[in-house]
Amino acid sequence: MRVIFAGTPEFARSALAALHAAGHDMVGVFTQPDRPAGRGMKLQASAVKQFAISQALEVQQPRSLRLDGKYPEDAASAQEFIAQAQADVMVVAAYGLLLPQWVLAAPRYGCLNIHASLLPRWRGAAPIHRAIEAGDGHTGVTLMQMDAGLDTGDMLFEESLPITDQETTATLHDKLADMGARMIVQSLTQIGQFKPVKQPTEGITYAHKIEKAEAAIDWSQPADVLARRVRAFDPFPGTTTQMGGELVKVWQAHTLASGHKGVFPNPPGSHSPGTLLAVSESCLQVQCGQGVLCLTQLQKPGGKRLPAADFLRSFKGAVGDVLQS
Repeated sequence: MRVIFAGTPEFARSALAALHAAGHDMVGVFTQPDRPAGRGMKLQASAVKQFAISQALEVQQPRSLRLDGKYPEDAASAQEFIAQAQADVMVVAAYGLLLPQWVLAAPRYGCLNIHASLLPRWRGAAPIHRAIEAGDGHTGVTLMQMDAGLDTGDMLFEESLPITDQETTATLHDKLADMGARMIVQSLTQIGQFKPVKQPTEGITYAHKIEKAEAAIDWSQPADVLARRVRAFDPFPGTTTQMGGELVKVWQAHTLASGHKGVFPNPPGSHSPGTLLAVSESCLQVQCGQGVLCLTQLQKPGGKRLPAADFLRSFKGAVGDVLQS
């Protein structure tokens, strides 16, 4: 197949690598423009661009694909490239730009999208994060025939997997990336024979983009909700709280087993949310709006992720302190 690929992060790189390894003719790779990243804020190529360059694939980085948008010259250049490429199909995975109708109609078999959720649940930018945050028991990958809407196209193939109690966005991402890469390679062997299925009109949810402001821990929330958020926001943006005069990141946490009485004369629940109830080598116990959260891996500003025992060696707080959001 003559394939144009469009994607940006590591999730997309997995699919591009699989298509390339399968022997398809990758006639062009679209990805987001280089962005400032890291402490030095130097321009950094996307994971997809880095792979494409390593394989001598032609890369396009338009700022927009809208001919009537802010960067019409970028869109016009992209239109000329796609027309000349004469692609059989365009495969899209976490690209970051909406495709206008002229792009959708250009390849012989249209545009196929690899989406990391069981549609129509979690359409949008952050389906992996939001599935963990919501406490979903399962997620998966949907291959979709793209239309002009946001993840609204007809479904072609779908596979699911369970979300375990220890799953983070980082670990689930890798599983879904591998699943999506395998599925897209298999699907191209059946192209032209698809039997599209309309998405259900019930059960639609949107996975809105993760914002840095969501990192702050609201201790008035239930412990189980916060435990899910800690897992959902690993590796980005992490979860944070003011502790011992410092803004500390919490990377691993779990709820305290029911029936535990803590170290205070009054049981957990009789203290203000955010109260540090107990400290041990294994965790820091913090009162939540409902229940107690045990913090087991933390990180100080400029430091590394540390297990609770190592973190506590330079901990400036004390039992009874009230942690702030």
